[in-house]
Amino acid sequence: MNVRRWVPAFAAVAVAALAAAGCSSSSSSPASGSSTGAASSGNTIDIYSSLPLQGASNVQTIPMVNGAKLALKQAGGKAGQFTVNYISLDDSTAAAGSWDPTQTAADARKAAADPKAVFYIGEFNSGASEIAIPILNQAGIPEVSPANTYVGLTTNLPGSAPGEPDKYYPTGVRNYVRIVPTDAIQAAAGLLAMKQAGCTKVSVANDKEAYGAGLAQMIELSKGFYGVTVLTNVGIDPKASNYRTLASSFASAGTDCVYFAGITQNGAVQLTKDMHAAMPTAKFFGGDGVCSSAYTQASAGGVPAAIDPLIECTQPALDLAAYPGGKQFLADYKAEYGSTPDPYSITGYESMKLAIDTIASLGANGNNKADIIKALFAIKDRSSVLGTYGFDKNGDTTLKSFGLYKPDKSGVPVYAATLTPTKTVGTATAG
Repeated sequence: MNVRRWVPAFAAVAVAALAAAGCSSSSSSPASGSSTGAASSGNTIDIYSSLPLQGASNVQTIPMVNGAKLALKQAGGKAGQFTVNYISLDDSTAAAGSWDPTQTAADARKAAADPKAVFYIGEFNSGASEIAIPILNQAGIPEVSPANTYVGLTTNLPGSAPGEPDKYYPTGVRNYVRIVPTDAIQAAAGLLAMKQAGCTKVSVANDKEAYGAGLAQMIELSKGFYGVTVLTNVGIDPKASNYRTLASSFASAGTDCVYFAGITQNGAVQLTKDMHAAMPTAKFFGGDGVCSSAYTQASAGGVPAAIDPLIECTQPALDLAAYPGGKQFLADYKAEYGSTPDPYSITGYESMKLAIDTIASLGANGNNKADIIKALFAIKDRSSVLGTYGFDKNGDTTLKSFGLYKPDKSGVPVYAATLTPTKTVGTATAG
């Protein structure tokens, strides 16, 4: 089953549950999640994040939360005249080992029922945002994603599903922005990387989630721009015990490069091992869903070290040290947490900074959700740690580059180059 198709239906149920819950819970405070900042008061506002903090993604999402906490600490726990109470929620479950639809809906409803909630950082997975956006939209809560790339969340670009993106905005007013580029750009970056690596016959596998299926479709739609032959695009069963039959079919077709569109938890490691056994010289590529040590580092449960020299992946974050203020961010993060962060830490940091700065710019109206949304969509040239960017009418960032990463000798993906595609699919419209 394609998750992109059934998740919106789940979201509709969640929205109905929100309507029922809103009457009885409108005066309640958040009851769970870790929070930082002062206790609630007349000048206190709540900022939520909802990210999968269990499973393979947490090597990226915990640093993302740490980045958000660092930004808030540097601001003295304040956004203008308001004291910020940051509530970090987990939209994953131990049983799922990744984001979970029921938990995602619960997180969004918690924020929607909180009268002090003015900002929501999430989701990490595009499929999760298909659930959260409609709930938050009805509550009028601004949402910024530090990681979503699926085009259908904001546009009706080729690669989106019927009814997208309007189905996610029941009020008719957009409340969602993202600070990372979409898969229209990531797919082109992946094809550019494959072209540069000498790939001539590429076989694509996807995990059937919104992100994976959408990215894979974008790879197919964009192939003509970069002279790369895409032989096939196959949706896999993420819980299959092995993929030897699929690997054999890819090998028989003459595949020299394999692209996996999906997240690590959805069979990426086993798929890669089986593909490597069938095609020992084939190269492996993927998007940000697998661009972490959970996929590339054997000691973290990733692929065997012998496969690492064959792997390249893309990530929205570029060279952290080369960003404006990037070296200072790295120094501050290490001083605070005692470690060098995952690249996604900087998008968590910027998401919180964006919230703080936008709220502060509104003065006494900084606790007005509608004003925050208007202010976000009015941003055209924000100077930030990610560089200068703004948002278009759909809520998409004007940033246009992805980082190319390759595993180092320890198996950790490290920045190798910046990819800025000049040709991408379609022209985005508001829907």
